[in-house]
Amino acid sequence: MKVAVIGATGLVGTQILRVLEERRFPLDVMIPAASEKSAGKTLRSGGKDIPVVTLEQALEAGPDIAIFSAGGAVSLEWAPRFTDSGCRVVDNSSAWRMDERVKLVVPEINGSSIQSSDMIIANPNCSTIQMTLALAPLHKRFRIRRIIVSTYQSVTGSGMKAVRQLEHERAGIVPAPAYPHPIDMNCLPHCDVFLENDYTREEMKLVNETRKIFGDDGIAVTATAVRVPVMGGHSESVYVEFERDFTMEEIRDLLSRGEGIEVYDDPGKNRYPMPVMAAGSDQVFVGRIRKDLFHPKGLNLWIVADNLRKGAATNAVQIAEIIRKKMMP
Repeated sequence: MKVAVIGATGLVGTQILRVLEERRFPLDVMIPAASEKSAGKTLRSGGKDIPVVTLEQALEAGPDIAIFSAGGAVSLEWAPRFTDSGCRVVDNSSAWRMDERVKLVVPEINGSSIQSSDMIIANPNCSTIQMTLALAPLHKRFRIRRIIVSTYQSVTGSGMKAVRQLEHERAGIVPAPAYPHPIDMNCLPHCDVFLENDYTREEMKLVNETRKIFGDDGIAVTATAVRVPVMGGHSESVYVEFERDFTMEEIRDLLSRGEGIEVYDDPGKNRYPMPVMAAGSDQVFVGRIRKDLFHPKGLNLWIVADNLRKGAATNAVQIAEIIRKKMMP
């Protein structure tokens, strides 16, 4: 089993290498790949220093599975070249997510849909993953009709340049800007680019990907995505309206039994999820669980997860695990 990680030197790429090792993914050859300027560097994986290769060299090495985390343009160009060689691709960019031929997978929700014939599997957006994972058991029982979500997203979601901007601003150093405004001591209601409908691309990912993952275009989703000066995870304030009646006991029971979900909710003891506690974890934390005051079928939740782990690397590796089982049962 040969596994390539495309974009191995980036924030998500290094996490993918770590998660593969932590989860003891059964591979014989690891192929870390990145741009030509990174070729020749070494990365630590499986207790060994492994040289970084170019994408062309990675393709020539004949990987069985390639996990892409190098941006949409790279995925659009290179993923088909890898699949043409017989390699299965797990793509972490937005390039293939809304392609009707490609499955968009959160393993705990729809991992069973993956077939051995699937050559490209799309990894959802980080904010979508944590929200849908928390809402999936509730949707299955009560059917979601409307979601209003506001996200509070870590600078790590914008890559290393954004992390450096925050660190430099805090240190009093003039940064190379990743954002159009300062991020330290500030909040930017601006994640990704603005579209013609005045929503950002990040906000529309939440809309479209949620509906695709749940297989329900009848769910109305409205999103506002905000970049905040934290590292360690994304937070979301989520309001949900259901089709069916529910009790709070049912809600708490379903969430507490949900795979990958940890209920952390005791406001009287100041227990609620925060990005600082989610950092390094693969769990999706849910708290501030409360019935809406004015809508009988409305519910409010606060959802937090490490965007580099379950929001990206871990979800991708979980998909790769399913692919491997399909290839080598």
